[in-house]
Amino acid sequence: MSKAKAAKGNAAGKTNVMRLLDAAKIPYEAKSYPVDEEDLSGSHAADMMGVDHGSMFKTLVLKGEKTGYLVCCIPVDDEVDLKKAARAAGDKKVEMIHMKDLLPVTGYIRGGCSPIGMKKKFPTYLDESAKQYEAIAVSAGMRGIQVILSPQALADYVGAVFADIREKREA
Repeated sequence: MSKAKAAKGNAAGKTNVMRLLDAAKIPYEAKSYPVDEEDLSGSHAADMMGVDHGSMFKTLVLKGEKTGYLVCCIPVDDEVDLKKAARAAGDKKVEMIHMKDLLPVTGYIRGGCSPIGMKKKFPTYLDESAKQYEAIAVSAGMRGIQVILSPQALADYVGAVFADIREKREA
């Protein structure tokens, strides 16, 4: 781990996401993997961690034309269905935010965006497929580290709504 990345955690190597989960007494397991700057995909991360791709969730930030920013967590191999996400958010249309806006809006960079601990609390939607797993993985707030926790505990903590928001990719 580079010095810059190590400096972001505290002396115990915890990310802000982990500190927030600890403070809320939410059980989780932290798992790290080697980061490939050429491939920041969640699929690559799932392969590196040796976990089921369906149980690893990526965090996407969208903006509704009426409702503003929202967060969608979907399995890493899938795409967000913009119509389903808009319907879940009670909006007519939503779109992904530009990459340059991710850090200013959330406090996170691409490949390290977590639904936990964003700068502001945004409406959050967790794909309903998460319910089929005892535990799912989401970013711990920095590239190369995931937290594995109960999908219900995650939903309760961030105020997420379970919804059908994904479009399954064809294999």
